[in-house]
Amino acid sequence: MLAAGLTMAQLFKDSHIRALEENMAREINLLESTFPFISPDGDNAVEFYTAKARELDNLTDSRITFINLDGTVIGDSEMRPEDMDNHRKREEIQSASGASVGSAIRHSETIGQDMLYVARHVKSDTGFDGYIRLSMSLEAVGKELNKGWYLMAGGLLLLFLAAAVVSYRVAAGLTRPLEHITKVANRISGLDYDARVNLNRKDEIGQLGQTINGMADSLQQQLKVIHDNEDLMQSVLANMTGGILMVDCFGRVALINREAERILHLRGEQILGKPYQDLKRNYEFMKFVEEGITAKELITEERNVYDPEELILQFDGVPMFEDDGSYRGMLFLLQDVTDIRRLEVMRSEFVANVSHELKTPIAAVKGFAETLLAGGVKDEETERSFLQIIHDEGERLNRLIGDILELSKIESKRVPLEYAPVHLKELFDSIFEMLQPAATKKSIVMLQNIPEHLFIEGDEDRLKQIFMNLLSNAISYTLEGGKVRVDVEVLGEAEEEEKVRVTVSDTGIGIPKKDLPRIFERFYRVDKARSRSSGGTGLGLSIVKHLSELHRGTLRVESKVGEGSSFILELPFMQQHEDEH
Repeated sequence: MLAAGLTMAQLFKDSHIRALEENMAREINLLESTFPFISPDGDNAVEFYTAKARELDNLTDSRITFINLDGTVIGDSEMRPEDMDNHRKREEIQSASGASVGSAIRHSETIGQDMLYVARHVKSDTGFDGYIRLSMSLEAVGKELNKGWYLMAGGLLLLFLAAAVVSYRVAAGLTRPLEHITKVANRISGLDYDARVNLNRKDEIGQLGQTINGMADSLQQQLKVIHDNEDLMQSVLANMTGGILMVDCFGRVALINREAERILHLRGEQILGKPYQDLKRNYEFMKFVEEGITAKELITEERNVYDPEELILQFDGVPMFEDDGSYRGMLFLLQDVTDIRRLEVMRSEFVANVSHELKTPIAAVKGFAETLLAGGVKDEETERSFLQIIHDEGERLNRLIGDILELSKIESKRVPLEYAPVHLKELFDSIFEMLQPAATKKSIVMLQNIPEHLFIEGDEDRLKQIFMNLLSNAISYTLEGGKVRVDVEVLGEAEEEEKVRVTVSDTGIGIPKKDLPRIFERFYRVDKARSRSSGGTGLGLSIVKHLSELHRGTLRVESKVGEGSSFILELPFMQQHEDEH
């Protein structure tokens, strides 16, 4: 707009000056036809032309100059001709030839203004042959031009203000939504995937906002899938029964789960990101890790560790390779197989014990039967004694097989318990009645301290089996004249889950301290000679232990050699049935 204004101003100035030139040329033409020329060679020619120039100056408001053909000034409306220079070489004089009009613009030193000079060659019949020149100050033109400049500046200012207002509104309509989109994009880049662009526009900016919202939705969905997968992986790692430890290609621990922390007795933050050599407290495992990293192949090994108790750990190492064959690290699995190996030992011992227990009565039955068949016994009393032994050993063999089958069913959870209220006083009265003959035979006093109206929920037959075994053992291992006692008390009356504690104590031979941890094992006997002589199978306490656990009870023993033993069983008042879970 400014360039257009400058161009228009210049055009205005040029057109105004051309108009002045044309007017001045017409005035010269008018003078040529009306002016009373005289010969410039006359004595009073200078005075004549000077006087006429001044008259014309008043009429045309222009400076009039009469110039001879040789450039000599013979009349001027403002200065005396004799004081003026020769004008032959003036631009307007040189350009005025023939019928053409010469013009020039230059600064006048005389009046200190820019002047417009217009000249024309004039030749009259009276002998004048020279130039008539009109000149006019351009000050008026400058005033008109300045006025135009002021008008243009005012118009430009108004136009600029209008354009600024319109531009501000247009820019605000563009920049505000763009700033909003930029803020939302920055929030999304800062992991705030709930940020959304709120724009109700159908143009390109609205489409950009919808695209960013779609991108945020996609990122949020992908992040949720990643988080869900990560949570699932963490849950799987945390709940694995085996320990997992990963060593990356740089020899640093990159992953460890909860079970590995437990086995290695350390916390993840203590070892993650650190060299595997920091596992030096677990020397055996550290050496295995070192071997696996060196070999970079599948390795498996079992090692005994002492930390502080003896454990049997199975170590597995698996190398990890990318699809392109690049090595990524080693994954190590730690499995505590102590209990498994102990169970294997117990199973082997069980098989050996069963074989031994079965072999003894079978050998006796076979030996005595062969003696009788051979006819070596002629005495009827001896023959009857042999047959009694065969019968007793058969009964013992039957009890042994029955206890083995019973224990097998109990351990495999194939014994359904039928819960019902059980009156403990009546239960123990019936047991005492059954065992009283055996106690009387050894002069053993049987005592009980049981609340009169105490009921618990349980399987009466299985509870009877538990206490029959405990009391039978107490009678068997109590010397003549001793005591066997049953005490029942209620625990935790003010607590949520009340319990009943049943204590079966005797004044028998007691159990050595070294044997206490193993007395509930199958076929384990403290006094093997006494057990066999009493007809025991060695499975009674094992059956008691399993039946107690089926009733959600806890069984423990306290004993001192020579003073007696106490078996303490704690049972809940109420059982949790499967349909209540």
